[in-house]
Formats: sequence, C-alpha cells, structure tokens
Amino acid sequence: MLEILKYYEGKIMMLSLKKVSVSYNGAAVIKDVSLKISEGITTIVGPNGAGKTTLLKTIAGLISPKQGEIEYEQKRIDKLPPHEIVKLGIVLIPEGRLLFPLMSVSENLLMGAYMISNKAELKDRLEYVFKLFPVLKERKNQLAGTLSGGEQQMLAIARGLMSNPKLLMVDEPSTGLAPKLVTRIFEVLQELKNKGISILLVEQNVYGALNLADKAYVLEEGKIVMGGPGKEVLASEHIKKAYLTL
Repeated sequence: MLEILKYYEGKIMMLSLKKVSVSYNGAAVIKDVSLKISEGITTIVGPNGAGKTTLLKTIAGLISPKQGEIEYEQKRIDKLPPHEIVKLGIVLIPEGRLLFPLMSVSENLLMGAYMISNKAELKDRLEYVFKLFPVLKERKNQLAGTLSGGEQQMLAIARGLMSNPKLLMVDEPSTGLAPKLVTRIFEVLQELKNKGISILLVEQNVYGALNLADKAYVLEEGKIVMGGPGKEVLASEHIKKAYLTL
C-alpha cells in the first residue's frame, strides 16, 4: 500500500475508513478495511461477491459496521442514519438504478430533492440536471419505466445530483448497457468530476473504471489487496491476470 500512501501526501481527505468490518448473519463480508478518499474519482474493483456494494451501503448508513470507524470531512458518520449522511453531502446511486417506474422523469428527480424546501433552489437544481442530461428534459413527462437502459441510468445519476452532493457513490452504472452507452456514462462521471463533484465508483468494467480513476482499490473476499493511482493499478500484473485475461 506504499503507492497509495504516497499518492495521498499533501491531499485533503474527504472520507476515510479505519479497520471497518461488516457481517451478514454471522458471516464476515467486509474484513478490516481501511481506505482514504480525496477529491476526484476513486474506483473500487473486484470480483462478484467481494463486498463492494456492501461497502458503499455501509458508508451510506444503510448497513451498520460490526467494528471500525468511518469519517467524512473529519466527522465520524458510522453511527448516523442515512438521511443525515445525505445532508452532509454523500449520495449513493444504487446498483440496478431503483427508479420509480410508474412515476415521471420529473417526479423521480423531485424524489431526489426531498430535503430542498426552497423553490428557487429546487428550480436551479432541475435546470442543472437538465443541462447535464438534455434527454431527460425532453422526456420529463415520460414514465421512468419506459426509458431505455441508458436513459434510466442517467436519470438515476440525475436524481442523486438533485441533493447537491459533494461525494457521489455510483454502484455498477454500466450493468446491462451497450458499450457505446457505457462510454457515455464514464464521460458523464468525468464531467461531474470537472464540475467539482467527487466520485466513488464501484464497477465491473475493470479496464474502463481504472482508466478513469485518479486512484483505485482492489477488493477481494472482503479485503483490500491493492491500492494506488488508477493507471498504475490497471498496469499491474495482478489486474492483468485476474481481470483482463481473455
């Protein structure tokens, strides 16, 4: 882990996990995980069942860790309820999108802004996401369940952006999408980074995710086995043999 420690020298931490463990029905899923996230895009890759989604849900407050500490902007958050974590600026875009299919695009977006009471601010947020995703503006009165897979993923991201996050956690955004749409989703994440939103990305597309990442971690069997700048992790023999071999 010397590479990742060197990478973070002089950088301000947004989020840190210290020896976090999570169990389901007595079985350990996350095992003594420590990691640090600063501005930019951080990617977590690993095989199915490694605990990646569990890790995101634990940060979001949907699962309580068995042990360890989670700090965000130097404030401990592992005992806070999910809505308080959202208020701090951490938002999770879940795997599978979890939209409200029988509600319109606009109604889904408003569900992401449930904490915003100021009408002017709400209008500004809608204009922001419609500018970022023009197709959603075109389909604002269309039922979410009738959108294409790519459009649904854009709506899921836009709904998360309605709460004005500082850290956006995105879980498997490329699932079920054609390669062209996967490229567009990665472009969107890069655009969000350029606008000052930090990203914590969990993704099965190892090559694309690590190529995009400023820094990366590899999670296997609930443990961090590697970390460093994204392109260095991508170039490692472990990644080539375990994830990129045809």
